[in-house]
Amino acid sequence: MIYDLIDPALFALILAAFVAGAIDAVVGGGGLIQIPALFTVYPGQSAATLFGTNKCASVVGTISASWRYASQVQMPWRTILPAALAAFVLSYLGAAAVAWLPKNAIRPMILLLLILVAVYTLKRKNFGLEHRPAHMGNRELVYALLLGGVIGFYDGFFGPGTGSFLIFLFVRFFGFDFLHASASAKVVNVATNLAALAYFVPNGYVLPVLALFMALANVSGSLAGSWLAIKHGSGFIRQVFLIIAGALIVKFAWDTFQIFH
Repeated sequence: MIYDLIDPALFALILAAFVAGAIDAVVGGGGLIQIPALFTVYPGQSAATLFGTNKCASVVGTISASWRYASQVQMPWRTILPAALAAFVLSYLGAAAVAWLPKNAIRPMILLLLILVAVYTLKRKNFGLEHRPAHMGNRELVYALLLGGVIGFYDGFFGPGTGSFLIFLFVRFFGFDFLHASASAKVVNVATNLAALAYFVPNGYVLPVLALFMALANVSGSLAGSWLAIKHGSGFIRQVFLIIAGALIVKFAWDTFQIFH
């Protein structure tokens, strides 16, 4: 037990969870750090167990970030809630699909989408810097349900980049600035994480003690990240968004190259 408490690998995972929580609170993409760290330290564990442990740790940080944003930012609930509901339902189905859908088949498609998102954001210099919410009545509801459902399934099934995709879609389709889009994405992320956990936890796909340590670190990081986002606003979030999108592109490009070679 004493050895476990001073195990360098545990400290590395706690540090990774803190950094992941901070990044995730700003623009999403925390899984880019937390998931590889788990697979590196526990290469013998099943993928489902490590994904379940990751969700247990990250959901606490995401809830914390959501609360922090909701207390400081006017939340567009009429768009968020339908998206969160659809994301919850489809995220559970995505988690269940892990067992029978080949993930490698979708990597090139996700890589292409990430490149398009990054290029679009770079070309439009004012993209996400002004908050002009577009309320479209029933069409807004349909968009929210559709986008929430698609991203929810993706998060339950695969996960990396979910927060970044959500932020981009909230800016592109609903006219939010990056600050409001990031705040909205956190609420939807809470729904997708809870739904995935509803599958992982009852099936025993979690390392509970490790998840507890990482959750504490993740929530600490999320408080720091959300504070930075609220303090520095949409311009700061846009810059971090592009950095994380670039990192995701490199990761997916490398993973895709490894698969086909």
